[in-house]
Amino acid sequence: MHQLANSVLIFDEIQTLPINCIHMFCHSLNFLSEHANTTALLCTATQPLLNKLPASEFGELRMANNPEIVENTTELFDALKRVNVLNRFKAGGWSKKEIITLVNQRFTERQSCLVIVNTKAWARDIFMECQQTVDTEALFHLSTNQCASHRKELLKKIRGRLSVALPVLCVSTQLIEAGVDISFANVIRFFAGLDSIAQAGGRCNRSGELLDDHGEYVRGTLEVINPTEEPISRLVDIKVGQQCTRRVFDEVGIENILSPESIDAYFQYFFFERQEEMIYPLKKEEDCLLNILANNTINNGLGCNIKRRNEGRLPLLQQSFMAAGKAFKAIDAPTYSVIVPYNYEAKAIIAALCGTNKNFNTPDFYKNLKKAQQYSVNVFPNVWNALVDAQALYEVQEGEGIYYLSDRYYSHHFGLSVDLIGMHTELFV
Repeated sequence: MHQLANSVLIFDEIQTLPINCIHMFCHSLNFLSEHANTTALLCTATQPLLNKLPASEFGELRMANNPEIVENTTELFDALKRVNVLNRFKAGGWSKKEIITLVNQRFTERQSCLVIVNTKAWARDIFMECQQTVDTEALFHLSTNQCASHRKELLKKIRGRLSVALPVLCVSTQLIEAGVDISFANVIRFFAGLDSIAQAGGRCNRSGELLDDHGEYVRGTLEVINPTEEPISRLVDIKVGQQCTRRVFDEVGIENILSPESIDAYFQYFFFERQEEMIYPLKKEEDCLLNILANNTINNGLGCNIKRRNEGRLPLLQQSFMAAGKAFKAIDAPTYSVIVPYNYEAKAIIAALCGTNKNFNTPDFYKNLKKAQQYSVNVFPNVWNALVDAQALYEVQEGEGIYYLSDRYYSHHFGLSVDLIGMHTELFV
């Protein structure tokens, strides 16, 4: 914490702050701003109400007296409204056939369409269906099954085509919603949290560039649809977000659904529904990270401090720092990292990491390991186990716990796959 003193800290896309880290985040920022001469700037189009948390006894963010850099946000929202939101929610949901028909219609009409879904399975299904009707050069797929370098290259191609008005149909998971500067004429968004819907709107007519046949500026279109089947039982953020969004839809109506007032209402409902998670609960200890880093009321040594206080001695620290360090996960998901052979550079890095023990060079090894981050994909245990069963994973050095993927299981359309893609190319090391 001391290294952040006397600084200006900028948190971009603050709405992506994990729900279980909220109270610890607020405590940290309060300390830095009030005792360490630090200024924090929270940036987002959908500002979460960190200063109005329902469980305020655990600590909410203490904002500056006049925290908004941009004043009159409602007036600015009205002046810069570039997207019309259409609530296409219907009882029973949209079938896959209906969704594909809608996607093809919108692409045919505007030649510029982005489809954002909640799961990788839906992204893959829609992409494969559209391959039958859309030219290969115009069709793109984005998901976290692709390594960062792969996605970066695809986004470069998409921007290049959009800049010269070439047709583009992109099917993506929600990864495209945060920090991606890209603009389509039409966006179709699977039903989700209102913050995600607003961020999806930010990928539509982003710079107000759309014109009609008479050269007049027009708004883009964001259509929100609900699929008939969607396996999101384990995607709690999306599931609760959908419930809260539905409530805002019913109360506010569609016309001002992305207004600052609607976003505030959404986060009030969202935070209230999940207030018990904000303290980073620890299942095994039946405690929370917030407690063991603060008063730590379950610490057996508390009685010792009472005795020390009575004797006029300073108290001992009671926080369980080691236990907290082991329990905390920056990304709360049980994933495994795999280096993928996306291109020649990725294969060269894998070959270098696989160098024989006789020539093992620690500085070079960690240098290459750092380079490998842009060619890595995180997978869940079920995918990992499927890859192990398929003998698709290899360890770069015995005992290091670092694995790379056979190129037979990496697709240039979808990225990492548990299905066999093509012929195997050996890596000679």
